[in-house]
Amino acid sequence: MSDNDPTGIRKIAPPGLAPGPGYSHAVSVDVPGRLVAISGQVALDAAGHLVGPGDLAVQTRQVLANLHAALAAADADWRHVIKLGYYVRDAGQVAVVRAVRDEIVPPGFAPASTLVEVSRLFRDDLLVEIDALAVVPA
Repeated sequence: MSDNDPTGIRKIAPPGLAPGPGYSHAVSVDVPGRLVAISGQVALDAAGHLVGPGDLAVQTRQVLANLHAALAAADADWRHVIKLGYYVRDAGQVAVVRAVRDEIVPPGFAPASTLVEVSRLFRDDLLVEIDALAVVPA
């Protein structure tokens, strides 16, 4: 079973696997394109200041805003994202990250995703980091 997208990015729902909330188990790219790798983004604003100390929802919003800016700079947008990697300090708070993601990204957004709980990020005051892979059709 699959979901086709006009970008040539195909979300795959393998039989026998429970559907993921807001992600796909596999994603296929069926057109030539340009791969865009976006480094892990954290809740720092353009001046390098932390946004949302101690607040996972606010930090996640800033991280997604930073990812959006990086996508735009690469002439891409959320529909081109094929994989996200989430690194969170507390995996028990995944519902907060998902709720913010669902507020910001377009309906139907469901790239392949991985979420990992980490003991710390490069700064102790950071709660979440997200990286991305996108494919922009040629």
